[in-house]
Amino acid sequence: MSRPDERALVDRDSAGRAGDRIVVLGRIAGTFGVKGWLKVSSYTEPAGNILDYEVLQIGAATGWNEIRIEEGRETGKGVIAKFAGIDTPELGRLRVGAELGVWRSELPAPAPGEYYWSDLEGLQALNADGAELGRVDHFRTTPTGTVMVVKGAKELWVPFVRERLVKVEIDAGRIVLDWPLDW
Repeated sequence: MSRPDERALVDRDSAGRAGDRIVVLGRIAGTFGVKGWLKVSSYTEPAGNILDYEVLQIGAATGWNEIRIEEGRETGKGVIAKFAGIDTPELGRLRVGAELGVWRSELPAPAPGEYYWSDLEGLQALNADGAELGRVDHFRTTPTGTVMVVKGAKELWVPFVRERLVKVEIDAGRIVLDWPLDW
């Protein structure tokens, strides 16, 4: 069904890759130690998967720039990483809050019946009767599971479970859900 290996789609293409886009995998959450290591809030599952990429894209006011991971590891409290060019806590603090991502083309292909959330965001959502519910805006993780937030005439929080997915047609730009209009 879903591979929550990424959190959100960003439609910025600062490197000029035609038809490609950045998929956000996490963000810089804080500094760690005195040698420039940074805490990374990873949106991948498991969290350490963000370290599988030697080069990430880091968001800045001017767009996306490459940043190389020199070292990284998972700890009991999360992921920490040492990035090239960031050798002091002062330099690290300048990056706190920045998003980290990869080009969509660099993600592994999902297995049949599995989807990256970012591939579903923006799809037209219909119910099984063909009535339009809105567009898939984003996904949200709650204590009871993941929900798909559909924005239309009203905002719907549809549980992201196999029983609610009738059909996914990415090429056609739509997703069909088992969800009545009056919910």
